[in-house]
Amino acid sequence: MLNANQDQAASSDSFTQFEGGVKLGIVLLTLLFYHTYVSLILGTGEGDLVEAEALLEPYQQKYPKGSIILFYTARISALRGDFEQAQSRYEECLAAQNEWLQIHHLCYWELMWCHSYRQQWQQAYTYADLLCKESRWSKAIYVYQKAAILSMMTAEEVKQTGEDLVQLFRKVEGLKQRLAGKSIPTEKFAIRKSRRYNAAEPVSLVLPALEMIPAEAHLKNNPSPSEYHPDDCCLLQMLKGLCLKHLGRLLQAELCFTQVLSSERQIRYDQYLVPFSLYELGLLYKQQGDIAKATSYIENAKSNYKDYSMESRLHFRIHAALNSLRGTPVSTP
Repeated sequence: MLNANQDQAASSDSFTQFEGGVKLGIVLLTLLFYHTYVSLILGTGEGDLVEAEALLEPYQQKYPKGSIILFYTARISALRGDFEQAQSRYEECLAAQNEWLQIHHLCYWELMWCHSYRQQWQQAYTYADLLCKESRWSKAIYVYQKAAILSMMTAEEVKQTGEDLVQLFRKVEGLKQRLAGKSIPTEKFAIRKSRRYNAAEPVSLVLPALEMIPAEAHLKNNPSPSEYHPDDCCLLQMLKGLCLKHLGRLLQAELCFTQVLSSERQIRYDQYLVPFSLYELGLLYKQQGDIAKATSYIENAKSNYKDYSMESRLHFRIHAALNSLRGTPVSTP
């Protein structure tokens, strides 16, 4: 009887440890997901990477080849700008297991972006193509992204892939899907952008161009600008503003964002550019300690604009930014 009681106690204790471990694992993954994805996509981009690394460190020691651990290690490296290290960890994650293919698809997506940031277009294309072939999450986004990457390659390089760039963009709209009866915002964005290729004379997108200075020069020197010309110029200004902001060149960033605002009446299609620029200006002023001005610009983006691409995503960010501003002390001269 004593042995039976001991066995029962041991069994119960083992279950408690297992249950506690599962709960701890869920909490860990939730926090890691928040710091490395949610805070960036739906917040103000202020995820705590130091906290994420501290959470991950003991598990790196215990499970150095665990696919989830390798994935988040890679994600943190990418967010720190160490794309070479991130690529290496993502590749280790791919090699770690073959049972859970969804993790492979997540790695393909991240590797596609890492190679894009390094302007390694052929490698980025390879992973975009794998997503098109293997993942069913959003064919519209994957085809659009593959076409965008091909747009960065030379005509000869595109020819070697066997792809038809214009036909890829034209396929995007037919691949849209609905979740719970609603369209996916990122798919709607991709579809609107891809429609420029439906015309008999397609108008090339500027969005895929990461080399903004040559693209900007092309727009300025184009002798016969298309109807999309004002939108494209504003898009480049907003992208330049974001880059300059992260380089710490705040005055130049401010000039880029305000140029978008001053061109508002000229924008014909990409109405999202103005509220997004207002939001970024608000964050810029917050960074400089001007809380009143920051709040004013972000409230403007919230209250005075609607029915534009990625509206729901921006509203999540606006909500996070306003909550952050309410807790920020006002600086005095």
